[in-house]
Amino acid sequence: MKKFLTLACLAITIPVACAAQQKSYEVAAVCFYNFENLFDPEDDPRNWGDDDFTPGGAYHYTEAVYREKLHNLAEALRQIGTKLTPDGPALIGTAEIENGRVLADLAAQPEIRDRHYRYVHFEGPDSRGIDVALLYHPGYFKVLAARTVAVDISRYAEKGGRTRDILYVAGLLAGDTVHVLVNHWPSRRGGEAASAPLRATAAATGKRLIDSLLHDHPGARIILMGDLNDDPVSPSVVKVLGAAGDKRKVTPGGLYNPWVQFYKKGIGTLGYNDTWSLFDQIILSSTWLHRDSTRWRYYKAEVFNRDFLKTRSGRYKGYPHRSFDGSRWINGYSDHFPTVIYLIRPAPLQPPLRQMPESR
Repeated sequence: MKKFLTLACLAITIPVACAAQQKSYEVAAVCFYNFENLFDPEDDPRNWGDDDFTPGGAYHYTEAVYREKLHNLAEALRQIGTKLTPDGPALIGTAEIENGRVLADLAAQPEIRDRHYRYVHFEGPDSRGIDVALLYHPGYFKVLAARTVAVDISRYAEKGGRTRDILYVAGLLAGDTVHVLVNHWPSRRGGEAASAPLRATAAATGKRLIDSLLHDHPGARIILMGDLNDDPVSPSVVKVLGAAGDKRKVTPGGLYNPWVQFYKKGIGTLGYNDTWSLFDQIILSSTWLHRDSTRWRYYKAEVFNRDFLKTRSGRYKGYPHRSFDGSRWINGYSDHFPTVIYLIRPAPLQPPLRQMPESR
């Protein structure tokens, strides 16, 4: 038996520059959100990285704490993007998740259960046992292909050094083929400069994949998203990826990074030592910038830093309300704010009812 979900793209009216008329557009949201150590409370003997996130571990990570964490993240996802598209994000890239169970449990939370989110996830090689994944709304997105791409940092790290794979997913976003790369680049542990070659390696791996996709599919619509552990102006992003913050400087086949202007204005996704960083980025191939396109194109971006996601008092007031203070659960969300981009395409004059099958 098949159920059907109605595609509920909201039609909004946007003024058109140099024209007297206004046009209506359908809207879809794409989000990236680092879930900050979303482990389940069970001890996985194959993964030493989850030892602290068990009832007897350093964080006293009980089933009750886990359920509160899921509830908080689900509440954040419930609100993201709904001012422009009522179903919330069509795609949610994420990092710092332990396994498929935590994604299934999150999707089953009452706050977002009616969206029927599904996910793409592969177990990765990270020594802490944390992976990247893609949640998707089946009313908007259909997966065509998925695989992981290894990031080899062994030459820079101790023998056997490992980091997160890049998750590659190709699919149909309400009829348009898109290619999504979900990343979690190596951290700055040991210092920004000392660890920079690791992130440059991750960036180069992503760039090779993008170049290969564009070679095989000229004009492909590509989204690279993730916790890059670097800012929009860092060399890994600007020089290795070649992502430009000015649309006018994006050449065909190049990459556009809408977060450069946010960063220059002091807007970030995580704070440390009274300084904002903007590690959580969603970067787009040039095809998304074609204003005359009848397909999905880029509209605008947002750091989703609503008050309920912020620490309300104390030294870290205004920073993301993280899950733990040291090892003490403080009923938070994540130490990162989510980022969102909005895509639009011209709405038909008389929109037909769009229904997509949800297979069981």
